[in-house]
Amino acid sequence: MATLRGFQQPELSKKLFKIIKNENAAISAYECAGRERVSIASQLSDWGESTGDETISDISDKMGVLLAEIGEQEDMFAQNLEDYRGTLKQIRDMESSVQPSRDHRTKVADEIQKLKYKDPASTKLVTLEQELVRAEAQNLVAEAQLTNTTRRKFKEAFELHLVATIERAEKQTILARHARRLLPLIDDSAVVPGDQREQYEHGSEARRILNDAESDLRAWEFTVEPISPAAAADETSKYSNEQADPADGSSAIPTSEDGTRTCDGGNEATPLSKEVTGDTSGPERDLEASEENNAPA
Repeated sequence: MATLRGFQQPELSKKLFKIIKNENAAISAYECAGRERVSIASQLSDWGESTGDETISDISDKMGVLLAEIGEQEDMFAQNLEDYRGTLKQIRDMESSVQPSRDHRTKVADEIQKLKYKDPASTKLVTLEQELVRAEAQNLVAEAQLTNTTRRKFKEAFELHLVATIERAEKQTILARHARRLLPLIDDSAVVPGDQREQYEHGSEARRILNDAESDLRAWEFTVEPISPAAAADETSKYSNEQADPADGSSAIPTSEDGTRTCDGGNEATPLSKEVTGDTSGPERDLEASEENNAPA
C-alpha cells in the first residue's frame, strides 16, 4: 500500500507530494538534532564535574543548561514546521481534486476530434460537444478554486515557516549571547607548577546569567506587520527604497510600527532545564513518515 502511494498521486500533485515527503525527512532531522544537542549538553555537564576543577565544573554545568535549551528550540522549530507542512497538504489535496476535471475535459475533446476524423456526420458529435461545454464549465470552476487556494495557502504555509525560522534564530541568539557571558568567568591565566589557582568565586554570577537568559526568553516577542494582498506590494517597495536610500546612510530593514501582531505563544518560554526530553514526534507522524519514505518520488 505504502509503495503504491507515489504512483497513485495525480500528475498535477506529484511535485508537491514530493516536496511534502522531503519536508517530513527534514523535520525528522531537526527533531534528531534537537535531541542530540540536549544529550550532548548533559554529557558536557558530566564531563566538567569529572575534571575536579571547580571552575570548569560550574561553568560547564551552566553552559550545558543553555546548550540544552538551544536544543529544545530545534524541537519547537520542528513542531512549528509540521503546521507549515500541513498547510502545503491542503494545496496538494486541491490539486488532486482538480486533476479528474482536467482529464475529463481532455478526454471529451479527444473523442470529438477522433469522431470528426472518422465520421464527421455522426449525430453523436452534438452530444459530445454539449458534454465538452459542461466539462469546460466544471473545469473552469475547479481551476479558479485551485488558483485561489494555492495562493492563499502558499502564503499561509510560508508565513508559518518563516515566522518559526525567525523565532528559532532569535531565541537561540539570546541563549548564545548569555552563554558567551559565562566564558570570561574562567580564569585561564597560566600558573607555575606547584602554585594554586585562586578560589572560584563566580558561582552567583553564573547563576545570575542563567536567570537573565530565562527572563529574556520569557520576555521575547515577535512582532511583524500583517501580510495582506494590498500591503504586500507596498511593503516590498518600502523595503527596496530603504535599502537603496536609507535616511541615515546605512542599510535598513523595515520595523514594526502600528498594527503589529504577536505570534501565539510568543511570550512563552520553557524553564531552563538540563533534562533530556523524550521524542515528541508522536505516533501519527511516525506512521505517515514510514509510509511516505517508502513511497517512490
